[in-house]
Amino acid sequence: MGSSRDKSGLVALLGADVVSTLGNWVSVIVLPWLVLVSTGSPAKMGLVAAAGQVPYLLSSLLAPPLADRFGLRRTSIMADLGSALSMAAIAAVPGIGYLPLLGLVGFAGALRGVGDRAKHVLLKPMAEAADVPIIRVTALYETLNRTTQMVGAPLGGLLIFWLGTRPAVLVDAVSFAACAALVGLLVRPPGPAAEPATERYLVALRGGARFLLGDQVLVAMMLSIFLVNVLTQSGTTVFIPLWVAEVLRSPAALGVVLGAFATGGVLGSLTFTVLAPRMPRYLTFAVGITVAGAPRLFALSSHSLALVLVVTFVSGLGISAVNPIFGAMLYERVPAGLQTRVFGLAGAVCSAGLPIGATLAGAVVTGLGLHTAVLLGGVLYLAVSLLPLRRIRVDQMAVK
Repeated sequence: MGSSRDKSGLVALLGADVVSTLGNWVSVIVLPWLVLVSTGSPAKMGLVAAAGQVPYLLSSLLAPPLADRFGLRRTSIMADLGSALSMAAIAAVPGIGYLPLLGLVGFAGALRGVGDRAKHVLLKPMAEAADVPIIRVTALYETLNRTTQMVGAPLGGLLIFWLGTRPAVLVDAVSFAACAALVGLLVRPPGPAAEPATERYLVALRGGARFLLGDQVLVAMMLSIFLVNVLTQSGTTVFIPLWVAEVLRSPAALGVVLGAFATGGVLGSLTFTVLAPRMPRYLTFAVGITVAGAPRLFALSSHSLALVLVVTFVSGLGISAVNPIFGAMLYERVPAGLQTRVFGLAGAVCSAGLPIGATLAGAVVTGLGLHTAVLLGGVLYLAVSLLPLRRIRVDQMAVK
């Protein structure tokens, strides 16, 4: 059994990730607002949001070999300290120009990308030291992540209201410093996990890509999540808001519908945390994707808010199992020495579906109309749901 110190290290690592995620979501609200009040330009608001997201994705993809060489724990600590300093600089300089602001936001985004990858890879050795099944840890991580996302955006708005914009940015800086302190003081990965790697950069990067692309199960799951993110983002950012505007004509209903999905996701994650060790991994993953996607879009063909809320809630329950299972199978199928770079590549590919989804949805609705676009999206989502099953035999689905 893991010692109390080992368990406290795992709790501290999960807590650090929660604090980091909370800081990220506060940034998503506070920084564009800072740009709006200082420049009055909606276009510049969009650019400052992209300035954090694009470096984050690129860093997740390209920086993991550097994290392996530097050491995962040290990478996590330094990335959070760098993010804290970047946010503190923005808060401390009232007349900071727009370009320096973009540079600091991009720098912090790049640091968070590699820092998050380091924390994720540290979860397995810390879970093993604490004697906690990794599937339960990934399910708990998903629960905490979803809950933090629900809290982070409203908290950003409240901080602006209570403190003002620049003090809210300073609170964001403090959150990253607290994250670094948690990892620095309490997280001590055992054995090989604490030792830096020595491979050359390009060799390490190619090795991770080669391993991931050679695993048929992981590739099928990764592509499924990428396509699911494309279609889910289409629904969240375009289809559902337009349906609410055309059918219900009430902005309040938009929050209710999106809240039903988030609530289902949190409750599903809590339930899956308890049941996960006894459930077949791959089959549960495929069923979760099926439940989470097509029904939610097909329901938009009706004019019933009650039906949409029920289906959306159930879809949230379904999606709650997808990320934890993919994460657990990555931990179990990828050798420890390759995990940082494989996780980075897989995360970048999956996340790339988010900006693509919103862009495609807008174009399709413009060309075909909302009703046709929603039906087409539902059919595509149903086809995507079958992707994980196409090339894998049924007896491979019960991987535990």
